[in-house]
Amino acid sequence: QVQLMESGGGSVQAGGSLRLSCAASGSSDTFRRYCMAWFRQAPGKERERVASYNSAGGISYLASVEGRFTISRDNAQNSIYLQMNSLKPEDTAMYSCAAHLGRNGGYCTFSSPTLADYAYSGQGTQVTVPE
Repeated sequence: QVQLMESGGGSVQAGGSLRLSCAASGSSDTFRRYCMAWFRQAPGKERERVASYNSAGGISYLASVEGRFTISRDNAQNSIYLQMNSLKPEDTAMYSCAAHLGRNGGYCTFSSPTLADYAYSGQGTQVTVPE
């Protein structure tokens, strides 16, 4: 069972920046095989995949954050990050990270926008950008 722990959320004025982190338990050898993703959900709204980074280096972004957010991963630190710049009030949400291994514990190379496709997810960290 993988434990995912997010950090870095907070309240920031519009136009500001935050950097979210997600640390995974387990070995680095296993972590490097994960597909990793950031999701967000605001009250009363659908959950969205904000960004994903698979084990092959494939990266995808939600259209509304492209050019403002950057996902990165450090396999040696068992971590992924989300650098969020030029934040807007509509970015306000609970942000959580998710992880999934490939078949039979192998390398995961998908880029799913659906949280249910990921075997593990964290509790989340709140990001608030006031109007």
